Amino acid sequence: MTRPALPARGWEPDGQQREALEITILEEQTDVAINVDRWLRLASDVLLAEGVGRNAQNGVEVSVLFVDEPAIATLNWQYMGKEGPTDVLSFPIDPEAADADSGPAGGGPHLFDNDGFRRSDDSQGESRPPSDSRFGEDGPDLDELPLLLGDIVICPAYAQRNAPEHRGERHSGSVDDELALLLVHGILHLLGMDHMIDSEAEEMEAREQQHLDRFYRVTPFQTATSSGSDS
Repeated sequence: MTRPALPARGWEPDGQQREALEITILEEQTDVAINVDRWLRLASDVLLAEGVGRNAQNGVEVSVLFVDEPAIATLNWQYMGKEGPTDVLSFPIDPEAADADSGPAGGGPHLFDNDGFRRSDDSQGESRPPSDSRFGEDGPDLDELPLLLGDIVICPAYAQRNAPEHRGERHSGSVDDELALLLVHGILHLLGMDHMIDSEAEEMEAREQQHLDRFYRVTPFQTATSSGSDS
């Protein structure tokens, strides 16, 4: 798929655009120290550069979960039918979240793993339940709800183990570089990109590197809580 050109280098979204984007980062593992602020900013920059939430009246919600290997192995088996842990899984919910003009979303989530395979599991139900006791008998007013773009699940321990293998011109081999790549990779999956064929893989990889060059590599984030130190 062909995506529109990214904003020029140095672009900065206005405050209203950032406020429309609600990113929740959950740390549910203790194997690798995670700098939540760093990944929150990277996710926000990438999503906004892709135009997510530009037309959303009530905002867009995205969740990023950092989990341990047993947890992601369970998800990998449950949703992908694959044994063992993996590095990242993406669960898109509302494909229209990147372009709110196209109307309300429908159907269940589309599931990707890091190998780019896509599945649709009707057993997961609708993206938004038709009725919920919290909203009264008629259910929630969909016009007043934020768009739910989806969830990204990342396993830092798996990433840490694989990071040295990816060392190269644009990858230091550190766990930070690996996590940055996985986060951007997961976001692009939420937005409908995959890499099942060579042309799609090349386009997705190029897009990843564009985002990393603009929002990750330009200003190294040096803090005591950074996960970049190898042990």
